Amino acid sequence: MKGREAPPDEAVDDDWFEPPTTEQDDTIEHSLFGEILDWMLAPLLLLWPMSIAITYLVAKSIANQPFDHALEDSVTVLTQQVKQADGELLHRMPEKNSSGRDFLRGDDIDTLYYLVVGARGEYLDGDRDLPPPQDPDKYRSGTVLFRNDTIHGTPVRVAFTYLDMPASTEEEPRRALVQVAETLEKRAQLANEIIKGVILPQFIILPVILALVWFALARGLSPLAQLQERIRARPPDDLSPIESGQVPEEITPLVGSLNEMLARLSLSIDMQKRFIADAAHQMKTPLAGMRMQSELALRQTDHDEIHRSLLQLAKSSEAATRLVNQLLALARAENQPQAGTTFEPIELSELARGVVQDWVQASFAQHIDLGFEQPAYSIMISGNAIMLRELLSNLIDNALRYTPAGGSVTVRVRGTLERAILEVEDTGPGIAPAERAHVFERFYRILGSNADGSGLGLAIVREIAQQHDAEVDIFHNPRATSPKLPGTLLRLSIALLLPDAPEEDDITYG
Repeated sequence: MKGREAPPDEAVDDDWFEPPTTEQDDTIEHSLFGEILDWMLAPLLLLWPMSIAITYLVAKSIANQPFDHALEDSVTVLTQQVKQADGELLHRMPEKNSSGRDFLRGDDIDTLYYLVVGARGEYLDGDRDLPPPQDPDKYRSGTVLFRNDTIHGTPVRVAFTYLDMPASTEEEPRRALVQVAETLEKRAQLANEIIKGVILPQFIILPVILALVWFALARGLSPLAQLQERIRARPPDDLSPIESGQVPEEITPLVGSLNEMLARLSLSIDMQKRFIADAAHQMKTPLAGMRMQSELALRQTDHDEIHRSLLQLAKSSEAATRLVNQLLALARAENQPQAGTTFEPIELSELARGVVQDWVQASFAQHIDLGFEQPAYSIMISGNAIMLRELLSNLIDNALRYTPAGGSVTVRVRGTLERAILEVEDTGPGIAPAERAHVFERFYRILGSNADGSGLGLAIVREIAQQHDAEVDIFHNPRATSPKLPGTLLRLSIALLLPDAPEEDDITYG
């Protein structure tokens, strides 16, 4: 890829090479300590003003109680004095008894008001400006009641009661009204004293609470810092699991996830190391052979000998090319789960037909009859088309290599109600039951086999099949006719995407 060139008449601006900023990443980062602290202190700071308001209301209620009792006593005393004046009809008290304010005993802080109204609503004694209660009919006689009101624009607390008056049979029952009112100065002073006694200690306790919360949170998150230090102290090549017994229960799932990631990373590194080791080991022989043949060709003077050496060199390069391709295919198959490639719907018959067509010329060159059989219905599966083509190519390659000239290789696609079946059968020497468990191993070659190969084909098949949750089985070819050449039937079974195929034929495999 070519680099960007500056215009010839302009100087290169060094700022053009400035690396991108990380402001966006910085905005995403946040502190777990700060977030927990916010969630703990924010409700505390929000509830504190609410507690002050509730405390103020409770203080006012507490302050009202003793003064309401005093007002109630004043109304009771005034009612008794009024009743002593006249047993049948209420009227203004005599002047010799002085004013009712004398026995109510007001003080220098609050002002007392009283009003006595007769049964017919006539004024008897007290302050005329004191307003009467609203809706008097809803109040019961003989009970002292309280209300908040104003007189001369000043808020007051009023205690009042109604008195039933005797009436003749021709008159409706009538009631007299007695009221005593008091301003709210002493009540406010008492409420303020109560609030001061409650709120002032909170100003001392709140900073202590904040400090304790900060210390407790720092102490509670210290295992995270210790875990961080233990991970930092590890050598770069240490992928062993983290000890979960030294962390709190809440962090155990996180440690478990880290251990799973370390296990996957260790597996990936092991596969890479194994691939490098296998590649280095397997490439030694063909490269050494190619070097030997090239050196031999350089020393030869005879044209036929040079031609023979070049042919051998071409075969060695072909074998090396095939080995490299298979190693790369195996590495790609092993790393396919880590790559996260998604599967897609695949019509298996079409995929198999395309692969078989690619091998027709090779089968003609080896004088082998390569056939293909497919059902009349569609066989849909979910998978990776590239990897499945690689799988089938390795099966066909193996079958062609081990089948003698004049034999046949058949690729067959069919299905059951739930599974898709891909079969490759040949008329070669077959695989003994004792060898079937080993042929899927890397670089495993059956003793006595004269066919060229690296022993990676079926290892690639197994790896790709496992990624597709498919099953691979090896049988003798049930259609083979020669006892010396029992043939091999290799069957791949994979789940159908659209299980609409008919039931599988009843075939017994040996």
